[in-house]
Amino acid sequence: MKRTERKGRRIALLIVCAALALSAAACFAAGALLGRTLSSQRAAERWRGESGLDFCQISCFVPVDETLGQEKIYQFRTDLLKRLHEAALDVDNEETLFVDAWSCTGKALATTDLGKGDASVIAVGGDFFQFHPLRLLSGSYIREGDLMKDRVLLDEELAWVLFGGIELQGLTLKINGVPFVVAGVIEREQDFASRRAYTAGMGLYMSYDAWKELKPTAGISSYELVMAEPVKGFTLNFAREKFPIGQGTIVQNTGRFAMGKLLWLVTEFGTRSMQKLGVLLPYWENAARCMEDTCALLVFLGWLFALTPAVLLAAALLRLLKRGREKLEDELLPTWKDGAEEFVRVRQRRRWERKHGKHEAK
Repeated sequence: MKRTERKGRRIALLIVCAALALSAAACFAAGALLGRTLSSQRAAERWRGESGLDFCQISCFVPVDETLGQEKIYQFRTDLLKRLHEAALDVDNEETLFVDAWSCTGKALATTDLGKGDASVIAVGGDFFQFHPLRLLSGSYIREGDLMKDRVLLDEELAWVLFGGIELQGLTLKINGVPFVVAGVIEREQDFASRRAYTAGMGLYMSYDAWKELKPTAGISSYELVMAEPVKGFTLNFAREKFPIGQGTIVQNTGRFAMGKLLWLVTEFGTRSMQKLGVLLPYWENAARCMEDTCALLVFLGWLFALTPAVLLAAALLRLLKRGREKLEDELLPTWKDGAEEFVRVRQRRRWERKHGKHEAK
């Protein structure tokens, strides 16, 4: 009866351990998958393509009370290329060594003959949509190389309010009374973190140069960079040294969802949410931080679930080792000892017989 009870307990314990191990695996897998859902955090991976070089993505966020203009961005680009050449990263087309973008936000009144509404504006420069490849519903993105700076990209909600549809490329609207042309319509990110982070309502994207014409005091608040990384930490250290960040903050996007980084976030629980700098983060960075917290929780739960089976497995191994040692001491060692002693006695007797046999023969 007792043997049956012990067997039942062992089976129940094995089932619990298996369930915990599966839960741990599910948490680790979910954390890994969620960490890859934000396209805004994977620009380095896309830019690298088939290249043999390593690339790193960083983001710089400027305080609201500091002004950053394009001239400082261009100077930073010059310093960047100089540093890359010093690192012996000269290629036929140096533009493949980095890609960058900048942006700021604001509010404007958008009007057409069919409707009007207050719109959230994200004014962009550089190759912004390399970092934020929002899904196009119609038309095309706006780019730094566009000759005309009067093209704007509407989100789906604003497109319906102003025009009642989404096939709008080439149509005109007014922003704060100034005519602009619709380049296309985009769908906003659908992941849970971005939906939580984006609270600005219907909006549009336009050229930073055009926005400066409407709002001369507008300054850049966010700068994003993907840069060749000859050694680990090269990009982040260079940005800390050369980028005019002031009292702002610099984030390394590449690797932020790695296991070690997520476990480190767990140690900052409760303090990470404290905002000690006057930085207004864009919604995509808030979404990334929301996703980081979620992934960190999953990783923590994964290790917590894995701990019990690991401890029980270690205890079982220790018990087996103890039983093995006791069996070795109580059963095997005496048998080996007797066998060894018998072997020695036999050897000695044979040696004695050979010795005395020779003497008798003589």
